[in-house]
Amino acid sequence: MAAYGGPPPAVAVAVRPGGSGSRLAARWVAAALPEDDGRAASAAVAVAVVYVIPTLSYVPSPTGERVPVALVGREPAEAYARDRRARAAEAVLPFRRLYSGRANVTVETAVVEGDGVAEALLRYARESGVRSLVLGSASFRWFRRVLSIPDIPGTLIQATQNSCSVFVVSKRRLIMKLARNPQTSESNANLRIETINHEMFEQSHRSLLFDNLADDEAHSDSVSQPHSSHSASNVVPSSESSEHVASESSGANAAGTEGSKNYDSLSSLGDAPCATSNSSEECQSMDEVEKLRKELQDTLVVYDKACVDLVNAKKKIQVLSTECSEEARKVEHALEWEEALKRTVADEKAKQLEAINQVEHARRSFTREAFSRHKAEMATSIISQDRAQIVDAILSKSRTCRRYSKQDIELATENFSEARKIGEGGYGNVYRCTLDHTEVAVKIIQQDSIDKTDEFLKEVEILSQLRHPNLVLLLGFCPEIGCLVYEYLKNGSLEDQLFNNKGHQPLHWFLRIQIIFEVSCGLAFLHSRSPEPIVHRDLKPANILLDRSYVGKIGDVGFAKLISDLVPDWQTEYKDTIVAGTLYYMDPEYQQTGTVRPKSDVFALGVVMLQLLTGRRPNGLIMSAENAIKNGRLHDIIDKSQSDWPIDEAEMFAQLGLKCTALKCRDRPDLESEVLPKLDEILHRITSAVNLRNPVLSVPTHFICPITQELMEDPHVAADGHTYEHYAIRAWLKRHKTSPVTRIKLPNSSIIPNHSLRAAIQQWKSQLPDQTKA
Repeated sequence: MAAYGGPPPAVAVAVRPGGSGSRLAARWVAAALPEDDGRAASAAVAVAVVYVIPTLSYVPSPTGERVPVALVGREPAEAYARDRRARAAEAVLPFRRLYSGRANVTVETAVVEGDGVAEALLRYARESGVRSLVLGSASFRWFRRVLSIPDIPGTLIQATQNSCSVFVVSKRRLIMKLARNPQTSESNANLRIETINHEMFEQSHRSLLFDNLADDEAHSDSVSQPHSSHSASNVVPSSESSEHVASESSGANAAGTEGSKNYDSLSSLGDAPCATSNSSEECQSMDEVEKLRKELQDTLVVYDKACVDLVNAKKKIQVLSTECSEEARKVEHALEWEEALKRTVADEKAKQLEAINQVEHARRSFTREAFSRHKAEMATSIISQDRAQIVDAILSKSRTCRRYSKQDIELATENFSEARKIGEGGYGNVYRCTLDHTEVAVKIIQQDSIDKTDEFLKEVEILSQLRHPNLVLLLGFCPEIGCLVYEYLKNGSLEDQLFNNKGHQPLHWFLRIQIIFEVSCGLAFLHSRSPEPIVHRDLKPANILLDRSYVGKIGDVGFAKLISDLVPDWQTEYKDTIVAGTLYYMDPEYQQTGTVRPKSDVFALGVVMLQLLTGRRPNGLIMSAENAIKNGRLHDIIDKSQSDWPIDEAEMFAQLGLKCTALKCRDRPDLESEVLPKLDEILHRITSAVNLRNPVLSVPTHFICPITQELMEDPHVAADGHTYEHYAIRAWLKRHKTSPVTRIKLPNSSIIPNHSLRAAIQQWKSQLPDQTKA
């Protein structure tokens, strides 16, 4: 509480907004104020309205939580404290208005903070120097004692020193403790507590409220003269003096349990000097108080008994509640168990119904399956008979095609081991193995492709009747597991040589043109077959295989089709058939109409030619080649792995490929009469293009031995796939086990003659002038 400045107020009224006792005390002081009789300004009276608020211990947050002051910053705490004091001052304005209309009255408001109301008021009286402290009180002393409500007036009466008078105002009585002779004693021996009614106070003691201390002393002596017959030793304090007056002043609820410590504080004032009224009314009041006291004692006895009965009843209720809760839990557990049993029974019934339905469904399914199996067995028997007839017909027509048993194939492939697997065909895996002391490639039909058995038999029937150097040779078959036995071609497919030839020398451009010429010869053979021509329908680099001498052979004739009624090129005919082939290699007209012609293979041959020239994938290749030739920038699309392409021959090769890829069949060249002669012309131009001044420089690089760096006479292919002079590679293998070109260990030391390259070298040498042959 801040220090007080200026002259002390004459009277301080402790109030609490909304309290009836506070209103009573404030009105009592207002009625006791002296009238304005025109005296000097010095006769003005100062009245202080005191409001006690609890000490600031927390600050509310915006969310409504209480935050301790220690956790809040200094500025927010001070701002909240100022706001709280302003609200408290505003709350006591109704009390100020009782005195503000008087000209001779000065009113001030004192907001005091404290944990206890009595302590705060004592501190205020001590620090402000107020002469009179007025409080309001209720009359229900017994009610306060029962409820243990703090007795603030009683505490103040006992604790105040002789410097301040205390007036406790109730409806019927007034308790006064008057300060006397502060210079003579520090104790309460000279203090006097009186209990009188309001009328007597108005008649004889009113001046005590506002007169100075000296006047109070003189007046007090004169007032005590009529009552001198009552000595201090034999005077008994009145019943009202021991009454616990509950203050209605502000902050009563914040005083805590302070007043309970001085529960019967006023009863101990009997030793102090006391002056009482001798009137009969006073004696009657004492009798009434005595009666009330007895009634209160009886009431307390009844209350104690009621409390004991209440405690016993609570114990019984608690026991009954525990038993009831236990029974309720048992009932609840029983109900849960009943529900669980019901759910179990329902689940079992549902499972039983489901099992019955499943049994019925299985019975019907078994019946249908038995019927279907019988039907399938009959159909299989018929198909087996037909297939047996076909197989017998194939074996009777082709003496070179052998039939292998299932055990032979499983033994040769090591039961289809992954180590033997070398690729996947159109409808199955391909394994490399040895049959009849011959290295072969075995293609096995997939287990989930049994419906392709007709396709398998078609390929067997077609290939068993075909014999050509540029077609893969069929050595045998196994109808039990859908197996085809081909000759094994060491250098793999043309696609592997173009796109998957890692660690090996790229395929030379001369061999590329030679291979496409050999493939064209094989296609011409299929198209000219009598009486019905054969269309491959799936020509692509993956189906063009290369043997040890890089001779191109057409494989995978499984999609081949016998054409009984050949449709002319200029005629468009739509057929409702399943289109077979590979995207980017399929004839566009065949895709639209379903009509297959020999020139459908010519389109695929043209795409392969452009791939050999550029080394690129087929998507978008035709458009790129057309733009390059149109803009004269053919060198931009030629395969950069071959740096010595003959530009003129390469352009002729590209133009021939573009002609073969025309959209319409009638615009494509004939394979036998146009394509083959043109390819032969390109090969002739390549082999005859020799620089007479320096013939060595004009020798094609693939004619030069990598070891001797000279023109080969007897070329042989080693296990690394490269071609060397026979004597040179023999001498190398005697000293080394690695490849002369790749420096990688060779799988074996065998060498095979390269007849195709030898023929090309001989043809090239025959074109040289006589002076260059020496």
